[in-house]
Amino acid sequence: MKKILSALIALYLLVPASYGQEDEIRPKALGISFFVNDFVTPARIRSSSLVKVLADKKLAKLSEMSPGIAINYFKGIRKHMDYALSLGGTFLRYPMPNKSFGTDKLLLEASAAVNLKMMTEKYWVQPYITLGVSGHKYLNYYGANLPLGVGLKINFIDEAHLFINSTYRVPLTTETSNYHLQHAIGVAARLGKKPEPKVVVLDRDGDGVPDNVDACPDVPGPAATQGCPDRDGDGILDKDDKCPDVKGLAKYQGCPIPDTDKDGINDEEDKCPTVPGLARYQGCPIPDTDKDGINDEEDKCPTVPGVARYQGCPIPDSDGDGVNDEEDKCPNLKGVPENQGCPIIPEEIKKRISVAAKNILFETGKSILRTSSFKGLNDVAKIMSENPEIELAIDGHTDNVGADAYNQTLSENRANAVKKYLVSKGVDESRIAATGYGETKPIATNNTATGRQQNRRSELTLSYYK
Repeated sequence: MKKILSALIALYLLVPASYGQEDEIRPKALGISFFVNDFVTPARIRSSSLVKVLADKKLAKLSEMSPGIAINYFKGIRKHMDYALSLGGTFLRYPMPNKSFGTDKLLLEASAAVNLKMMTEKYWVQPYITLGVSGHKYLNYYGANLPLGVGLKINFIDEAHLFINSTYRVPLTTETSNYHLQHAIGVAARLGKKPEPKVVVLDRDGDGVPDNVDACPDVPGPAATQGCPDRDGDGILDKDDKCPDVKGLAKYQGCPIPDTDKDGINDEEDKCPTVPGLARYQGCPIPDTDKDGINDEEDKCPTVPGVARYQGCPIPDSDGDGVNDEEDKCPNLKGVPENQGCPIIPEEIKKRISVAAKNILFETGKSILRTSSFKGLNDVAKIMSENPEIELAIDGHTDNVGADAYNQTLSENRANAVKKYLVSKGVDESRIAATGYGETKPIATNNTATGRQQNRRSELTLSYYK
């Protein structure tokens, strides 16, 4: 039963402490220890042997040892290596070789050692081997030795631990040092605050956002969006973003403000979102106030419908007679639509012109006017003078008697003779057009004398345009 209990205790001591060090490297610690120096046992061993001393039970008794007290400092270097310093004192008569002292004097000892541990700090019990160097002062004598031994560290709690060690000290200065054993037991307390325990937080997607606050623990994403991806950085998660690669707004499901008409002006600022326009017109096209198809920027008459060839203005009506200049044969003279924008020649004047034309007579076969023609032509000249806008067309015609060429020339000469007479009466030559048609435009048959007489004629036509 005792063997089973001992085995369970040993197993328990080797199990990692539930509240042991979070870090497996020993923290800084300061402690105090009580020790005894045993010079008797080493002397007996040297004079005989260790086996004989043990067999004869000649190990020194506690009363044969010199007690002392020491201050200790510990610091971990690695998981299995600690650094240890100690400064201690004891009163004794130091058995210095070839010297003797009558009374107990103070022996000061300082040592530095390395503890090589079998277990790390997370275990309750840590056996270790220690080796180092030690120096001492006794009266006016100084010496040094080499401490070699074993020890045991027991972690009670994180803040304090118990340590036990036993070292065999080999002289380095044989004149002032002697072989001896030193056995020590002490406690040490942690220096500084215990570090906060490391909390292991899962971050499966490696985005730096812990899984417990990561809305997308399996997909990397920034903390600003609770660990969910947001490629365009617009604050709208890719899974909810209809335009994940372009920054947008939540009200458009992560897409930019739309531009339906593609005119570069977004719909929120575009007063005509479905029709391409310009920024200066708030997204609307250049206006066409008069709806004539010519925009106001190019329309010189933006409030009146017009045509492109007049830069958006209506076709002009210079004389204001209601007939535009393009259709008005008399654009600078008021007229009527039924006469192509020209005034209507009064019937009385037409009759006077007709009478004058019927009385134009020539010498037979010649282009010389008979005097009987002058009265009518003088009236024509008067009419032309009274109506300076009117123009006159004189047309000469013959019958078919004679050669065609002869008749053509004769008709031209007779028309020009009438023109020449009217010019002599003050009518501007530019207002008169004289044309001969020869025998080409008969108004009656040339088979009778009466018909031929009718075909030999001069026609006078008044008009306001050529």
